[in-house]
Formats: sequence, structure tokens, C-alpha cells
Amino acid sequence: MKCQDIVDILDKLSPKEYACDWDNVGLLVGRKDREINKILVSLDASKEVVLYGVNQGFDMIITHHPMIFSSLKQINEDDFTAQKVLTLAEKGICYYAMHTNFDAVGGMAELAAGPGYLNLSDTSPIDMCPGTNEGMGRYGKLPKPMTAKEVAQYVKEKFHIDFVMLYQGKEQEDKVFHRIAVLPGSGKSEMKMVKEKGYDLYLTGDFGHHGGIDAMDMGLTVIDATHYGLEHIFVKYITEYLEERVKENVIIEAYHTSCPVQIL
Repeated sequence: MKCQDIVDILDKLSPKEYACDWDNVGLLVGRKDREINKILVSLDASKEVVLYGVNQGFDMIITHHPMIFSSLKQINEDDFTAQKVLTLAEKGICYYAMHTNFDAVGGMAELAAGPGYLNLSDTSPIDMCPGTNEGMGRYGKLPKPMTAKEVAQYVKEKFHIDFVMLYQGKEQEDKVFHRIAVLPGSGKSEMKMVKEKGYDLYLTGDFGHHGGIDAMDMGLTVIDATHYGLEHIFVKYITEYLEERVKENVIIEAYHTSCPVQIL
């Protein structure tokens, strides 16, 4: 199959036009007419992933997080991102990223809230995409009433992660929650919207100290599962999605990296 054939399959799932304006998605490196026999799927295009792709003879790498965000004025060994781009180009490896378009349509939000993970009911998007019934994040009803610590344990089990961080005021420690808002990735900027919608429990990532303090001040309990924690599910999903749609002679491999954050 040609690279463009793979791109068409992915664009049908999560069209690029639904990506945020600041994002950088689609075919970022490579030729559209490149013949693709081996595809590597990962969360990030780290140096580890790129070198594995090169050493194992992959023709295409697909990730959730784009390797290229800001502009590159030079493609040489002096910049670590440019160095990876140069390596991919030299080896003829196509590189495709599907980020906020996958977050919003056909992917991450619905997947995280769905039966395989949180198993929420009565769901609706936090931030709706025009012309669709989908969007960033999900509001929903928990499978059963739980305290925040019970939800935290539930999240660890369902997403197979070692830890989460809990921001909660002492006055809410015994509170039982029936509903939750979830936004995989980085969701600090949406916390006021979540609270105004009447939700007191928010599951997301990249919250940080000051965001946690602000959340507690407004009576919002936050479970921070890290940016990796809720989004690594992309790898398994896209691998299986492609396996069902590409020709039999195309090899598709999932590359599962570990969480870059460790609690020691």
C-alpha cells in the first residue's frame, strides 16, 4: 500500500480539519507515494521510537503526539527534533501524527469514557466539534458512586498505570461522586468550564501545583493521571484499527513506551 492509502484510512477516522488551530497533524515527514510494508504505532516519536523504526526496517511511523510543533528553520544535527526529522527523511520513513483531531473525533475521548475503560453512561462532549456529536473530553455518570480515592484506584486499574495524583480539599475527602468529567491529555484550561457545568470531579493530566490549588479553591476535585496515563490507549486502538483495514501483507506493530514520569 502507498503512504497516501494509509493516510486516507486514518483521515476517515479523525479528519484533520477537526484538529485545533495550534496543532500540527497529518503527514509531517515523507513522500505520499512511498510503498508501505511495515507500520510502527506509538504514542510519541521519541528518539527511542525513531531509532527502533530505523533499525527494524519500518516504512512508516504513526504517533498521537506530533514530533514537530514549533517551526524548524534548519534541518541538521544541532537540534534534537530536526535530527529526528533528518534521520526519518534519510531513511525514507514516512511520519504521520493524529493529535487533537483524534482527541475530538473518532477516538480518544469516546474511547477513554467507553466500556473498555471508564465505562461511563449518559456521556456528552466537554467541548463539542461543530457538525458532529463528538468533541474533546466527556461528561458522564460513573458505573457506581465512589469517593475520589476509589475513582483514583479504578482509573489505575482500568488504564494500567502505577499512580495518579489527587488534588482535593480536606472538606471533600468523604464526598461520594456520581458523575465525572474526563479529558485525556492536558485539561487544566477547561477546569472552569467543567465546574460551571456542575461537575465536581475531573480526570485529566498535566495539572501541576498551581492548577491543583486553583481547582481546590473552587471546590473541584482533580485526578491527574499524567499526560501519558489516559492517552497511551491510542497505541492499541490505532494498531487494531489499521489491522482491520490494511492489506494482509502490511505488518503493523505497536510500540508501547512506559510513562516518562516515575514516583520514587
